[in-house]
Amino acid sequence: MSTDEIRALELLHRVSYGRVATSMRAMPFVAPARHVVVDGRVLLRMHQGLGYHRACSGSVVAYGADNFNSGSEHLWSVQFTGTAEIVEPTEEELAAFGPEPEVADGEPFAPVYMRIEPQFVTLHALDYASETPATRTAAPSVRRHLHHVA
Repeated sequence: MSTDEIRALELLHRVSYGRVATSMRAMPFVAPARHVVVDGRVLLRMHQGLGYHRACSGSVVAYGADNFNSGSEHLWSVQFTGTAEIVEPTEEELAAFGPEPEVADGEPFAPVYMRIEPQFVTLHALDYASETPATRTAAPSVRRHLHHVA
């Protein structure tokens, strides 16, 4: 695993939620999910009642998370692309997720778990460290790293 791939996984540990994207009936969609990182793989918890897990299972998905609402001067976004599969998490993995929501979109939360084996990892960084909000007038530069995970 490259330094950038390790860094992307470390950053993912800093936030609890992200978005999974794929297509359903030829239409793209993005859905929220809770994540944990286990042995270099991303494990997701979603609400089964939405049905998105059926479109994701066995399909190539992208899972992204960021710290854009953190107020930090160092913003980042990571994306993991790979095939998703529905799994039954271990007791340790369940504990890592923490408590489940009680309700999702007005109905009782019913968890479903998926594992993504990343084939590509992308890391984007936006750095505002040398500026103050008052002097920020132009968009900062973006650094991109695309890696194939062996």
